[in-house]
Amino acid sequence: MKKYLAAILLAFLAGPSLAQQSAPQIKFTSVPNFPDLPNGQNFGEVGGVATNSKGNVFVFTRSMPEMAGPVFGQAAGQLYEFDANGKFIREIGKGLYGFAAAHSVRIDKNDNIWTIDKGTNMIVKFSPAGRVVEVYGRRQEGVAEVEGGGEAHPKPGEHLPHQEGNFRLPTDVAWDSKGNTYISDGYVNARVAKFSPTGDFVKMWGSHGTGDGQFNTPHAIAIDKSDNIYVGDRGNRRVQVFDVEGKFLRKFAVAVPPDPTSRAVNGNTPTGDAINRGVGAPNSLCIPPDNDKVIFLGESTWPGRIFKLSTDGKVLGVIGRSGRQLGSFSGGHQIACPSEYLIYVAETSNWRVQKLILQK
Repeated sequence: MKKYLAAILLAFLAGPSLAQQSAPQIKFTSVPNFPDLPNGQNFGEVGGVATNSKGNVFVFTRSMPEMAGPVFGQAAGQLYEFDANGKFIREIGKGLYGFAAAHSVRIDKNDNIWTIDKGTNMIVKFSPAGRVVEVYGRRQEGVAEVEGGGEAHPKPGEHLPHQEGNFRLPTDVAWDSKGNTYISDGYVNARVAKFSPTGDFVKMWGSHGTGDGQFNTPHAIAIDKSDNIYVGDRGNRRVQVFDVEGKFLRKFAVAVPPDPTSRAVNGNTPTGDAINRGVGAPNSLCIPPDNDKVIFLGESTWPGRIFKLSTDGKVLGVIGRSGRQLGSFSGGHQIACPSEYLIYVAETSNWRVQKLILQK
């Protein structure tokens, strides 16, 4: 054990120039058997979770492989709505052309429902009633050589010229106080795209790299009441903050060593120089509406923790650890935070949503 802990510390000293931080444990309860799925149904990988003004919970999951076809492996998408107690209400967009690999879901201030799908490269806006009202991006044809010119399905790590209104494996969406839309785009394009309240392209910023204003998989995006835009730059293990024009303001990172007794849910537990590979890598970001001075950050699959931070990057506490049981996490892919003391965590690796009540 002492050797393992020593390896962790050495890896942090040898890694990026991040000041090592400490994190008190936040006490919480994970509500069991949440939510209540229809009889005989189960989630697949859960990419997204969000809540609306009524407290209803929306879950975007990768399932229904029989409908997926060859778009993005054997994955698809189902969008469910539950009430705050987990009672099933409805499925939205069953068999939708824009669903192929559910990535995230967000609800805007008017209770419109937005889905981000990395399999079809599309962002779809639904009305609260579940009707499609806007679409961003376009699903690729089955083959690249289509009439008028087409594009083969992009791969993470490819760096292709940006296109204003098309996306390559997009990841998340957020809105500023004036109703402008910001889309993190994502595994290939390494940019943020801004659209007006009427859906017109305004601007974009970012490129692949490690410098300020550059990204390596911008995987999550959140905006506070002062219109500061927080981008989870997962591959660079940091959060970058911008104004609404894309001007870089600042950055911060989480550098809390993992619990030396924890183990990865999938694959081997990293050792040696790889220990800090996923530490602080922001899979998900959420700013609670009742306190926009804090932000929740979910790590990638391992160490898999949830952090509560101040919006200047100070670590306020850590929630859970890597694992399969309730109260532990793997692949906390998106967080919904209707309040500072109530959060929902969508997990890809554990195929579930956890409802967490945090102790005040």
